[in-house]
Amino acid sequence: MPSPFPGIDPYLEHPNFWSEVHNFLIVAIAHSLIPQVRPKYRVAIEKRIDEVSDRNGSDSLLVGIPDVGIQRYKGNRNLLEMEDETRDETRAITVTLPVPQHIKQSYLEIRDLASQEVIAAIEILSPVNKRNREGREIYLQKRRRILGSLTHLIEIDFLRGGQPMPIVNDRDRFDYRVLIARGDRRPQASLYGFNLRDSLPCISIPLQSTDREPILDLQSLFDEVYDRGGYDYVIDYSQNPVPALSETDLDWAIALLERVGLRS
Repeated sequence: MPSPFPGIDPYLEHPNFWSEVHNFLIVAIAHSLIPQVRPKYRVAIEKRIDEVSDRNGSDSLLVGIPDVGIQRYKGNRNLLEMEDETRDETRAITVTLPVPQHIKQSYLEIRDLASQEVIAAIEILSPVNKRNREGREIYLQKRRRILGSLTHLIEIDFLRGGQPMPIVNDRDRFDYRVLIARGDRRPQASLYGFNLRDSLPCISIPLQSTDREPILDLQSLFDEVYDRGGYDYVIDYSQNPVPALSETDLDWAIALLERVGLRS
């Protein structure tokens, strides 16, 4: 069963789902690309481990510290009378520590099979890239390295929450973005911007200049992920999405779900 939404299903942006959706998308994109680029290129699924910490204690994606307090014993008064009545009562307070978290992030590389040169890198952004200060800086460092090379960068942002990746003179506001930064055309790049009510675009993936470019139908791939993940029976559409939608988008989404019988 397909998602009721014409493009991105905002319910899949919930932290409970997104890590799984991210991995499904990585595999779906790899499966789509492999027959289009073989035998000259190899599509490799790579992983990096980012160590980040939740310094503010507010990032729901990181491990939180339970509220624990230590209170002075209030038992038999006769025992307390043995203590100095003038002593200040001491209480423990709850504090939050910047606990390091090791977060695994998957991405794709298209490599020349003969030379093993990385021709293109495909990144699907995660909440930690957009909301966590350290996670964002780790990703931006890698992004800067790619943009300073001849490697093509394809950056897919299917998350409304958090801060978008930097673009010079970025005045347009979109819910979702796909950036294609060709190594031989920078600093110019192609930006596909679309919103909740839009379907996802088809994009071409740059390779070496003499090679035919493979096509990714992002909407078909997203629909495939939704279907394979069985999200039609997992998602509770009677609730509002997380992160929250704007008032106008929420009204539109509720009306859409009511029309297809998923919300009353």
